[in-house]
Amino acid sequence: MPEITPRPIADLTTLRAGGIPRRLVEARTRDELIQTMQSVWADHEPWLVVGGGSNLLVADEPFEGTVVLVRTQGIERLASPRDGFVRLRVEAGHDWDELVSYSVAEGLAGISAMSGIPGTAGAAPIQNIGAYGQEIVQTLVEIELLDQATGELVTVPASDLGLGFRTSVLKDHYGIGAERHGVIVSITLELADVGHGELPVRGAQLRQALRLAPDAEVSLAWIRQTVLDTRRSKGMVLDDADPDTYSAGSFFQNAIVSAAFARTLPAECPRWPVAPDVPAITVIPLDTFDGIVPPPVVHESEVKVSAAWLIEHAGLSKGFRLPRSRAGLSTKHALAITNRGSATAAEIAELARFIQQRVQAEFGLILQPEPVLVGIQL
Repeated sequence: MPEITPRPIADLTTLRAGGIPRRLVEARTRDELIQTMQSVWADHEPWLVVGGGSNLLVADEPFEGTVVLVRTQGIERLASPRDGFVRLRVEAGHDWDELVSYSVAEGLAGISAMSGIPGTAGAAPIQNIGAYGQEIVQTLVEIELLDQATGELVTVPASDLGLGFRTSVLKDHYGIGAERHGVIVSITLELADVGHGELPVRGAQLRQALRLAPDAEVSLAWIRQTVLDTRRSKGMVLDDADPDTYSAGSFFQNAIVSAAFARTLPAECPRWPVAPDVPAITVIPLDTFDGIVPPPVVHESEVKVSAAWLIEHAGLSKGFRLPRSRAGLSTKHALAITNRGSATAAEIAELARFIQQRVQAEFGLILQPEPVLVGIQL
């Protein structure tokens, strides 16, 4: 195996926390990745796969197992069975933002609003990454999965991954294990071949984020640059000179609640329907029509509410820190917990627990962490 000298997981993650693993392996080809994982599973040892390390909070204690760094690279352009579309097969270790940049340069639409998200392509389906109304579920066709149960490489269609809001059957949620275990080797996306001209922007949430009128037309390059500028202003684009970017991005998920619960929150709390309201169509056969049209059945959509707003209005402003702690909220974005200088995983977890308690006390809602927590309890 391509084994290298172990170093702290803190050096491998954007939150800059985590102890030293017993063994560290760097897989640069798909064959190395497959052989390494098959060997680790055969030995029944603890394992942790790390791509960009942008969605991990790992405990300070030594990790008694093997950490596998996925460093595979490559984008393969494939034909699509649909006219006007192109498929891209991407190796798991390929940098996500480099993939977005490539797609924009090629005039391929579908992921430009996810510019600047740190991490690797293989991590994208695990929590169905998304931003400004775009999610990987909208473009993902399939993945190649090295299945832990069989040790075999299998192709899994996107429809079998249980992709939901920041979730999939592969994600190890806090308090709930993954439904299926394995390692993603590649992903395949299907993107619209729209070229480099200006086009209407689909999605109200994206238009709102970009401050565009409903009839505005812009290019993919403009969307990418505007999203990058917006994320950078919030400290959400990695920058070694900016401690606000020493984070896992949004530490807590925007909460998905019932419409009834959403009405108990202050009216000014930002919220978005999870599913669009589509008027029901009632079809009544003429031979049974008695002149009475039954009233429509109203199904209220679940609602996504802003976790950042809840945190700030629970009294925790941007830049908040607990006394003597080296962890703190970003000075630019209240949803990001940041490492302000050699903070331990324990300090980061302590702040996360405090935020959860404050929001629950104020609004009756428990925020759920978005990163994968390894050896950490909130």
